[in-house]
Amino acid sequence: MSVLHVVAVVFLIGPMAILPMSGLRAIRGGQGAQVATLSRSTFVTTLLSLLVVLFGFGALAYSDPKYDLSITTSWILWSLVSYVVAVALTLLVVVPAMRTAAETLSAGGDPKPQYIRVAALSGVATVLLVLGVVLMVWKP
Repeated sequence: MSVLHVVAVVFLIGPMAILPMSGLRAIRGGQGAQVATLSRSTFVTTLLSLLVVLFGFGALAYSDPKYDLSITTSWILWSLVSYVVAVALTLLVVVPAMRTAAETLSAGGDPKPQYIRVAALSGVATVLLVLGVVLMVWKP
């Protein structure tokens, strides 16, 4: 279960953090169709990242009882909270802003407000995801 958890982090959380950054480049380049594709990809990888939580709970269930791990263990709880906030920011703000930027570019408008929103909140989401990784490795 731990291996599945780590593999899911690498292949799902990684793209969830990086795809909006590619979207920023496409917005700057005026590539509306590319931004639309990246917004869909970000949406899908963010939803699929829920597998990380599923595998994490599986790893928790199979953990050695001598470690006395539970969802209330501080580093597990804070990792989960940071992940949930990152997912919420991505699904509720970043992806819609990318979609709006794609539409704005297609209409010949200026996507600067959406660019700022994507840059700021995808950055916050990425920092939260990094915090989760640090807590999972460090286990304070």
